[in-house]
Amino acid sequence: MTRTPEPFDDAAGPPPLPGCAEDPAGALKQMFVDLTQGARTARGQDPVKRPVFLKPHGVARGALTVAEDLPADLRVGFLEAARTRPGGLDAWVRFSSDTVPGSPDLRTTLGIGVKLFGVPGQKLLEGYAEAGTQDLLLQNHDVFFVDTAQDMCEFTRAGVVDGDVDRYLAAHPVTAEILAAMAAFEASALTAAYWSVLPYAFGPDRFVKYKLVPAGCEPADPGATPPDEDPGYLAADLAHRLAAGPAAFDLMLQFRTDAEAMPLDRATVRWEESASPPVRVARLTLPQQDVSARGQAAYGENLAFNPWHCLAEHRPVGSISDARRTVYPASAEQRRDVNGVPTAEPGPARPQLTPPPARDTRIVRAAVHPAIGIARVGDSTMDDFVLAPEVDDPPPLPVGSYKDVTGALKRQAVRFRVYGYNAAGEPVAELTADNADLRWKVHVVNSKAAWYQFQIALDIPEAAQADPSNLRNPTVPADRRKDLLVIDPGPRWVRGRNRSGRPEYAFDTGTFMGEPVYLGELRTDDSGRLVFLGGRGASASADGKPADTFANNDGWHDDVSDGPVTAEVSIGGRPIPVEPAWVVTAPPSYAPELTSVRTMYDLVRDAFVTEGRLPEPAKVSFTRDVLPVLRALCELQWVNKGLAVQFGFDGREDLLARLDDLSDPSPARRELRRQAWLAVRDYDRDGMSPVPWPAVYGDAMNIPPQSVRQHVTLSALQRRLLQRWADGDFTDDYDPHATPPATLDDVPFADRPATLDRAALSFCLADAFHPGCELTWPMRHTTMYSAPFRIRPRDPDKPDPSYGPTLTPELALSFDGPLYGQAPGDLTRWMAVPWQTDTASCRAGYEYGSGLGPYDPYLPTFWPARVPNHVLAEEDYEVVLDTARPLADRLAAFGRRRTWLRWLPAPYLENINAMVRDFGKLGVVERRPGPTDDPRLPSEVLVESEVTFPREPAPPAGRSLVTVHVDAGADPVLGAAALASAATLAEAPDEEVSVGFIDKVKRLRPPGR
Repeated sequence: MTRTPEPFDDAAGPPPLPGCAEDPAGALKQMFVDLTQGARTARGQDPVKRPVFLKPHGVARGALTVAEDLPADLRVGFLEAARTRPGGLDAWVRFSSDTVPGSPDLRTTLGIGVKLFGVPGQKLLEGYAEAGTQDLLLQNHDVFFVDTAQDMCEFTRAGVVDGDVDRYLAAHPVTAEILAAMAAFEASALTAAYWSVLPYAFGPDRFVKYKLVPAGCEPADPGATPPDEDPGYLAADLAHRLAAGPAAFDLMLQFRTDAEAMPLDRATVRWEESASPPVRVARLTLPQQDVSARGQAAYGENLAFNPWHCLAEHRPVGSISDARRTVYPASAEQRRDVNGVPTAEPGPARPQLTPPPARDTRIVRAAVHPAIGIARVGDSTMDDFVLAPEVDDPPPLPVGSYKDVTGALKRQAVRFRVYGYNAAGEPVAELTADNADLRWKVHVVNSKAAWYQFQIALDIPEAAQADPSNLRNPTVPADRRKDLLVIDPGPRWVRGRNRSGRPEYAFDTGTFMGEPVYLGELRTDDSGRLVFLGGRGASASADGKPADTFANNDGWHDDVSDGPVTAEVSIGGRPIPVEPAWVVTAPPSYAPELTSVRTMYDLVRDAFVTEGRLPEPAKVSFTRDVLPVLRALCELQWVNKGLAVQFGFDGREDLLARLDDLSDPSPARRELRRQAWLAVRDYDRDGMSPVPWPAVYGDAMNIPPQSVRQHVTLSALQRRLLQRWADGDFTDDYDPHATPPATLDDVPFADRPATLDRAALSFCLADAFHPGCELTWPMRHTTMYSAPFRIRPRDPDKPDPSYGPTLTPELALSFDGPLYGQAPGDLTRWMAVPWQTDTASCRAGYEYGSGLGPYDPYLPTFWPARVPNHVLAEEDYEVVLDTARPLADRLAAFGRRRTWLRWLPAPYLENINAMVRDFGKLGVVERRPGPTDDPRLPSEVLVESEVTFPREPAPPAGRSLVTVHVDAGADPVLGAAALASAATLAEAPDEEVSVGFIDKVKRLRPPGR
């Protein structure tokens, strides 16, 4: 016991106390244990702490050693045990201050509790006689501030019961003077000296006081925060010094040599060292250690220190010690009982351990994932939807999952989650309605019609050859553009479980040209996670004019959108800061299982690796870094006939059939790897050649070709990783029998947030930004992001800047221009309006006139992983499965591919307008079982399923919708010649060929013009 605890604050007042003169120990027990510690317990303190010296600075393991030649008269009790035990006595040492944990360390009384292990003999403390431990308690002042137990009782009563300790101190100047002296500054718990303050027996007829004197330790941390600025500087100093090296104290005994000058029951009287110099008897050594090691602090805090836990040779002396015999066990028992800690003394000392670091589970911030979520439109008006992928390789959905019972295309919803992070940035827990209060806010906007035309990506050199990017709808007055052209329903909020269907959750109050446009709605699942659904694919013209171009149809709108997803989160009433995410509503995915060879994730990741904000893999993994590219090339066989012949099942370069060889890092397979690597497009080497992989159009696609960016190539990071693979510098971790995680619950918890971020963007394309499928070229600029993959929101109070009637490359790329902070609607505004006209224009193998090259309708291609070109049709799939048919017929049916857009009319302008109306009727490419009777046919196939156009009249069986591009204003004779040439070269008599100008593929002016 030392200074008085805080006053008792129960409104009912304290119970009657025993008199301090009659029963000081009973009164002190009631005040310290029942009133002070008990009141804290009743207020919910968890864990319950000691009534005094309750602010810990650290717990350290150590050893008490005694020299073998210790004089015989000093070989008493635990000292003799330490002398005769090899290595001395194990010790655990607790450093603390006599203040509450939230108070600063500066000028507090320091205490040290030492528990020695391996001390044989009966102990005096009731109930612990057989324990092999002994305790020493000391503090950093050599006298106590009251003399007797009665004095201690009266002082404590003045503070705890009367709440008027100042009056007591005024009447007791010695106590006031000592308390002031005890508030001395200590630079470190390891450089302070400590005294037992009270006397102890030393054998049958001698008395001593203990003293610990510093015997050396590592210097202080030179970069430490000054003590007057750091309220916990003593703990930080202790941790630093013991991490840097050992520390030691010499244990001294000061013998009582004068009964009058060294009283046994007047604790304010100093035993002068000049009259009795302390004698060194032992060394307490604290080895170098990490005091923050897992479990160490908890172990020390659960220990109980009591001066009566000792051998009879070392019994405490004096009335204050007698009171401690009552108070200390009662305090320890109550504290340990409430905390669920056994009251028994520990057995052997906790050994030196090197457990893994404890995981910090305190959540200090949170983030919404996926960082960019992708929803997709569908024309279904029913309640059904499919969820966006949440893992890298999800299992296929059952056939028929993508359309409702009426045959309409379901929307793709995206689910957002909140993960809590600790101070080290590690995910600690997913925050749901089970463990937190979540309130979601989403604000999506469609501002396409008020933005600039798409002509070409403005960050490539070819932008100088393209037409200017003027404002869309230029006849709408500047002061009316936002009101008439921007579809902005404002933000929506939702909280709770299983929320859906309420009017306040729908984004249906935005308008275009005065007409309401529905952009989606909010829902929550049974755990309170956000589920966002976008629009239903409703695109229309305000004046009824048909669309006449692929990207810039004035007067038109669609219902895609984008905007921030934020969450207000609190845990137990404590608000948590949350990093927002972004949601994008994109066009449908008609081949939902497929990914491209360069995904949006690949592109954005490359940008951050190049900038140095993400690390490049130290070792190339075949499964993680190489296989996705090879698999994507081969899987595109199901959506493009040319790629099927080249990379498809049993094709000329069927890479999936040679994965055992391609995953072999040995020199024997080096040439095979190098040939595959050298087939990947290199702009410097290959120029405009369409031959290298992948046969996919690029950002500067034009007919006739004018740029190396006529075709796409892999990201710089992908190319480096593939080159290292070709050189044999990779890990062969390919397991053909491995099963990837089917759901997010199958992913290790620490990897789940990143998996969500990656999966969302891996199913988005970074093929030709022409302008793109889901998102476009600004996504490769890191100024768009506050952190990797996380869109930087624009200050909502900052007005939307104006860039004038034309957006030039210089303006687009200017500092703090449109590629910096983003507002709702800013990601999708760069895309085509409406999206259907662009999707219907993104075909394969564009022919550009008679005599200008071989006629090939299959390669290259734009976005086949989302917009198929050629598919295995249902009727051909049935032939493939029919084992009663001749094998030749089945093989022919398998090799046949139908034009995916064959259901729409052939003339180009009719085609793109029909797509607006009928996009939901087109087939979805889904995985189905293949035949198992012949190895020349695959055991799994992807089939065009659920075409919901009327069965009659069906398009011609071989219809391929070949459109021959002829420049606008060209001689009609040239057009006729082109048509005749294409018709002559058509592979089937019922192939449908048309001739016309397709502005999609004519973006660049000839050089010099």
